Amino acid sequence: FHQTLKTYLKNQVWDFHFYITKTWPEQPVILHFPGMTRTPNGKLYESFSVFCPCDRLEHLQLLAEEDILIDWSQPIYLNFTHAKIMAKIEEFYAERGTMEKLYGDVYGLTEPMVDKEECSNEIVFAEDAEMLQLTPEHAQMIHDLYPANHMECVEVFEKLIEKLPCYGIFSATGNLAAWMVQSYYGAMFSMQTRPEYRRKGYGLILAKHLTKLVQERGYLPFVVIRPENDASKGLYAKLGFKKHFETVRAILRPHEMASDAQGGGDT
Repeated sequence: FHQTLKTYLKNQVWDFHFYITKTWPEQPVILHFPGMTRTPNGKLYESFSVFCPCDRLEHLQLLAEEDILIDWSQPIYLNFTHAKIMAKIEEFYAERGTMEKLYGDVYGLTEPMVDKEECSNEIVFAEDAEMLQLTPEHAQMIHDLYPANHMECVEVFEKLIEKLPCYGIFSATGNLAAWMVQSYYGAMFSMQTRPEYRRKGYGLILAKHLTKLVQERGYLPFVVIRPENDASKGLYAKLGFKKHFETVRAILRPHEMASDAQGGGDT
């Protein structure tokens, strides 16, 4: 959440709206709308993210009383949120409706990046590939192949590419083989390699490069990894990333709308 604020202030990738409690900082709760750039009805207040220090979660009870910004009678879509915050929300929402959850683990780098090849600054690519900053023309393909494209619009990828470090590895024939971008919430995400270009080390090269750039720009490098994704865990472990906390993406559906067909998707 802190890095979402920092990215907004420095680059304003998307038109977000932030709200704090009237009693701030005595009740340290911050809301961020929209929580994701694409929702079923495209409404500003249809999705949100929330921050509260984990040792002061009792103040999240304010959300249960919220009747201006949040319409609890409609489905609500929360982007990745600290698991302890989501559990607190679930306590009071259980009487209102059901919660569909998707878990992720936040791995961050708080110490210098581990680089077993630090004696050499030269990047060696397979088959004469090269790494370049992406351009907006690549946004549509990246969005089409992004597993959670139901919650992010293609326009946000265009803005990310325009304003933040977003790199791709291109084959000798000019095809985009692999890519990774810095997101509007400060994370390194959307790292993908097309199947025909896998097992060439492109993922590790991109992760190292983006980690260095993110640090140089004053951000804490972090990624959100699905618990079952052992390959990504292994890749980032090589660079010194460690798990810091569990996060949850959720869809909240009122009981009277339990038949809503919108799904949570995969990442």
